[in-house]
Amino acid sequence: MSALYVHIPFCQSRCIYCGFFSTTQMELRQRYVEALCQELTLRNDYLGDEPVHTIYVGGGTPSTLSFSQLSMLFSHLRTFTNDFEQVGEFTVECNPDDVTDELASFLFQSGVNRVSMGAQTFSDKRLRFLCRRHQAADIAAAMERLRRAGINNISIDLMYGFPDETLSEWHADVDAAIRLHPQHLSAYALQYEEGTPLTRMLEQGQVVEIDEELSRQMYYDLKDRLNAAGYEHYEISNFARPGYRSRHNSSYWQQVPYLGLGAGAHSYDSKSRQWNISDLEQYIQGIFSGHPFVEQEQLDADTQYNELVMTRLRTAEGLPLSLLAPLHRQYCLEQARRYINDNLLMMTSGHHLCLTRQGIFVSDMVMADLMRAT
Repeated sequence: MSALYVHIPFCQSRCIYCGFFSTTQMELRQRYVEALCQELTLRNDYLGDEPVHTIYVGGGTPSTLSFSQLSMLFSHLRTFTNDFEQVGEFTVECNPDDVTDELASFLFQSGVNRVSMGAQTFSDKRLRFLCRRHQAADIAAAMERLRRAGINNISIDLMYGFPDETLSEWHADVDAAIRLHPQHLSAYALQYEEGTPLTRMLEQGQVVEIDEELSRQMYYDLKDRLNAAGYEHYEISNFARPGYRSRHNSSYWQQVPYLGLGAGAHSYDSKSRQWNISDLEQYIQGIFSGHPFVEQEQLDADTQYNELVMTRLRTAEGLPLSLLAPLHRQYCLEQARRYINDNLLMMTSGHHLCLTRQGIFVSDMVMADLMRAT
């Protein structure tokens, strides 16, 4: 099986924390969609004979495209998959205030069966701080419209660790999310990415980063509250009701081949990684000239081992030692020993190496120490 990702970089306005490739050049939307369709033609053999089981249209804000632009894109995606009936999960990201009855019905009729929304917070004050377009009330309204249209698999994103945010305020956000009964929830600590307005505010002393211990407690409380509400914690930042794990994101963590379309999108065929240029006009120019601007990295044995550590340790199931070559298995166990002793890693009876509750919060450090220099 394989996966297909489509990057839609357009946003009506930029959020102050966003480090992803995005643009407010809305006038380029039509030309960009045409380039996406052309890229599908240029790369129709990238996945070989592997059937596409998941499609994810992310951004940016895909819901800023017009119905005609989405129709054009979806039509080409259907043709590319050969057998659309095999696509078990078709996700589109939407901004809550973009979800009208018309959009919800259009997505359902187009075969979309999962929607992911960036709620971020249920505080209008913090939404304004982030420069988000929507208000808290728009989240519930959007979910109601989607369900009424027939889309019953909805994921929402939450963010924690805002400057001056209290534990009780975070509890209120989590509880508000639970009351809406999303099938899936992703939660991320507010990050200060290089070059973003938020980071400049931090450097200029306009905001103060939250205390690490408070951030840790917010994460633990998130996990406990969601577990009590019936959600399984299946990946560091992701929670799902039984049967509703993100199949598409899970494919990344399980080294399933995938094709990434659009400016800045990455692809993986198990032997190499390839990524498109993160420049809108150069991406479009390269596609229509028949010579896309791409970079590629061949994956040697050490790099493949490092990717297994980085992806599998993120999941609840952990890293199966059976996937490792003898040399890498020995190296991994030697590096892991001290973290097992410190209760940051544990070995299951099935010989899977897993992060503990304490280890999850320092996962970047643990995974970095288990990797080999390349």
